[in-house]
Amino acid sequence: MKKYFVTGLLIWIPLVITFVVLAWIVNTLDQILLLVPATVRPEAFFGFHVPGIGVVISLLLILITGLAAANFVGQRMVGFWESLLSRIPVVKSIYYSVKQVSDTLLSSNGQAFRKALLIQYPREGMWTIGFQTGAPGGDAAHHLGNEFVSVYVPTTPNPTSGFFLMLPRKDAIELDMSVDEALKYIISMGVVAPPPHRTAAPRPAAALLNQ
Repeated sequence: MKKYFVTGLLIWIPLVITFVVLAWIVNTLDQILLLVPATVRPEAFFGFHVPGIGVVISLLLILITGLAAANFVGQRMVGFWESLLSRIPVVKSIYYSVKQVSDTLLSSNGQAFRKALLIQYPREGMWTIGFQTGAPGGDAAHHLGNEFVSVYVPTTPNPTSGFFLMLPRKDAIELDMSVDEALKYIISMGVVAPPPHRTAAPRPAAALLNQ
C-alpha cells in the first residue's frame, strides 16, 4: 500500500502544482480586464466570466507592441517614452536597471546564461553548477583584469535567488549540458540528472567570452 500511495503522489503532485501555477497566471492576467469598460467585457456579452481572456489580451498587446516598435515611428515613440522616464529620478533607476538585465538575458546575441559551468563553491573541494553571465565590468574589471569570468550560482530549489561570483576563468569548467538541463538538475536538488554526454576532456571557461 505504501508503494502504491507514493506512486500516486508522484503522479498527482506535478499535475496539481502545474494546475495551480497556470491558474495563478490566468487569474493574474485576467485582472487586466479591470481596465476595460464594463460594457465591452466578456460578461456583458456572455453573461458569465470567461477565464483566459486576459491571457489572450496580454499576448495580443505584447505582439502588437513588438510589431509597432519594429518600424521607424514605433522606435521614435519608444525613444520618447524612455526619455520621459529618464527624467523621473526613482523610476529612472528602476526602469533602466530592469531593462538592462532583461535586454542582456533575452538578447539572442548575448552570452548571459548561455553556458553551464562547474565551479568550486562555497569552498575548495565542494562543487556546484553556475551560469556564465559575462565578464567583470566597471572598476572591478580594472582590478581583476581579463582573466576572470562572472558567474551566477542559483540556490536550490528556487533558482531565482543565488549568488554572483567573479572567479578566474581557469577555475570554471564548461559543462557539456544545456542550460535547461542544468536548471532541472538544480531545481530537483540533484534528483533529475541530465543524460550523460561524451566530451574529449573538461573544458575550462578561458575562451567563453571569445566565442
